[in-house]
Amino acid sequence: MANEAIQSGLDGQSGQTIVLGGRCFWRTEAVFDRMLGITDVESGYSQGHVDQPSYEQVSSGSTGRNEVVKLTFDPASVSLRQILEVFFVVHDSTTPNRQCNDVGTQYRSGIYYQNDEHKQIAQEVIDELTKAKAFGRPIVTELEALANYSTAGAYHQDYFTNHPNQGYCTMVAAPKVEKFRRTFKRLVHA
Repeated sequence: MANEAIQSGLDGQSGQTIVLGGRCFWRTEAVFDRMLGITDVESGYSQGHVDQPSYEQVSSGSTGRNEVVKLTFDPASVSLRQILEVFFVVHDSTTPNRQCNDVGTQYRSGIYYQNDEHKQIAQEVIDELTKAKAFGRPIVTELEALANYSTAGAYHQDYFTNHPNQGYCTMVAAPKVEKFRRTFKRLVHA
């Protein structure tokens, strides 16, 4: 019951939440906006030491904050395990603080949980991928309790949907969305 209260308090909706740092939040949001069972995706910042930072502050790399997406999901429709499987396929979890041209601690790979069950599931997925040597290099995704979450400005919400012809969207986000659609056909909503 306490975990439900924490989750409900963070997202204001029913369902469960998990916060993921998959490098730039624009591309991560674009993928999870199209996934069955995800009821809300919000771009934001977590971890770090500066409260309510601006995008420019986070982009400087001096805040300790990470660009993240907060996912609210219906566990009757999609499991956390399925969400994490998608997460690990659509971003590079083996390169610290970098994804393509995005460089800095604000682009680190991370899973930020709110309860012990989510922590355990995430650790199991990381352990299974590590044991299988799924990526040929060690996974560097940090697994930590969610701390210091704040929502990114309105401009960053639904960025891919609102700016489909922007260069970053066509060159970086669109290929990730297409990879998700090809790899996880059963989890794509119309």
